[in-house]
Amino acid sequence: MSTMQAPTHFDLEALRRGIEERDAARLVELYAEDAELRLVDLLHPPSNPKILRGREQIGEYLDDVCARDMTHRVEHLTTEGDRIAFTENCEYPGGSRVLCLATLHVAGGYIVREVGVQVWDE
Repeated sequence: MSTMQAPTHFDLEALRRGIEERDAARLVELYAEDAELRLVDLLHPPSNPKILRGREQIGEYLDDVCARDMTHRVEHLTTEGDRIAFTENCEYPGGSRVLCLATLHVAGGYIVREVGVQVWDE
């Protein structure tokens, strides 16, 4: 796996900057109009994940996440063909942490499908 070349001309640096700078507008532009985002976490187990469809629903979710007072750090960003994977470490000012593992499928330079698994401190 390589971290040097982005699949299908996808802007990996825009993804990293958007996440780490909490820039929802930058992030939503990386998704295809008909993209799908599946989230698995404590409230949404694998048998019933939270599914967001389309740029509008995904944008609302990203607006909420990016508005939270917390830091985001992308690590272990890797690519293989049209796939991207990374970990995202987040921390609230009080020290509570969140860890997300994400895989993305990219087509035509846009994210068309994302699966995220997230866990957080109580």
